[in-house]
Amino acid sequence: MTGGSAGGPYDPDGPEGAYGPDGPDGAYAPEGTSGPVHVTVHPPSPAGGRRVRADGELLGLAHNITDLTEFLRRAGLEIDPAEIAGAPWIDWRGVAPDRWGPETAD
Repeated sequence: MTGGSAGGPYDPDGPEGAYGPDGPDGAYAPEGTSGPVHVTVHPPSPAGGRRVRADGELLGLAHNITDLTEFLRRAGLEIDPAEIAGAPWIDWRGVAPDRWGPETAD
């Protein structure tokens, strides 16, 4: 889910909700791109890893921020790994950006 206003950290309970100021369908123009892009990082799969899509196109299965950064770079979206969790154009589905492994019941 996208970060809060001004690219803040993921905060589903924040004043703008989990999706930030533009809602779940908001698309942003990351610096250096020619237009808006919408990246979706899906919840972890049962075996671990998260599917990553950019404007609907599957980029791959990321197991960590390094994988995600590389997929985005190959798609022409340069971003510092330290900024990924707060990027307003990334929609984090299901769980926060620090969760990559399979979800387990407690």
